[in-house]
Amino acid sequence: MRPRFSTKGCTALITGATAGLGAEFARQLAPKASRLILVGRREDRLASLANSLRADFPSLVVDALPADLAKSGERERLAAWIIREETPLNLLINNAGLGDLGSFDSADWNRLAPVLEVNVTALTHLTHLLLPMLRSQRSAGILNVSSIAGFFPLPEMAVYAASKAYVTSFSEALRMELAGEGIAVTALCPGPVPTEFFEVASRNGETIRAMDRSHPALATSPDSVVHEALSGLERDKPGVIPNRLLALLVRGVRL
Repeated sequence: MRPRFSTKGCTALITGATAGLGAEFARQLAPKASRLILVGRREDRLASLANSLRADFPSLVVDALPADLAKSGERERLAAWIIREETPLNLLINNAGLGDLGSFDSADWNRLAPVLEVNVTALTHLTHLLLPMLRSQRSAGILNVSSIAGFFPLPEMAVYAASKAYVTSFSEALRMELAGEGIAVTALCPGPVPTEFFEVASRNGETIRAMDRSHPALATSPDSVVHEALSGLERDKPGVIPNRLLALLVRGVRL
């Protein structure tokens, strides 16, 4: 049986690494990892983060790969590069995600379609493409960033919540399939996190209203969310809810 996964000396691919939780994953892994592959759409931010990490950790190898994961060709190109470079990938962090705040019937399909493509299809496709590489390593981990929203129907974020319900269910099933192969699979299910998410998800500048939807006690800082997520993955936890009050609420509802 292969050893439990550890982030020490890992080679990690992080999607959605240009800001928010993705950038925080990169910063917290940098002191421990041997190589980070940062993926995101905004090339300037990606390059800035990569340069900062290289300056702080000279022995760390950092690859910045701009890609739009909403496009299947970009996902295939990314996987092909990793295989061609014989990158010893043993940690996949599927962090990239999109949301749309507002009623379903008033939504523009051009906003909803990318939510489904990135949150559901891209996460699943990238995992499928890279699983053979992960399987070839001595130990490996997959961390899928879901959301507390996946446990509840969420009016005015109906598609986002449904997409995260998929991520949580998919992660749990994949964990069962890979249980005997030494590949840890963890679903991270945070509540509200003060990142750019609400700003991007909001329509017509309604960011303030979006943030007001949740109680401050349910919010968790990005550094705490990422710390709990990586710790949970190393302890082989099936899911991580990085807020005690939210965790109690979810357990009560599931019972």
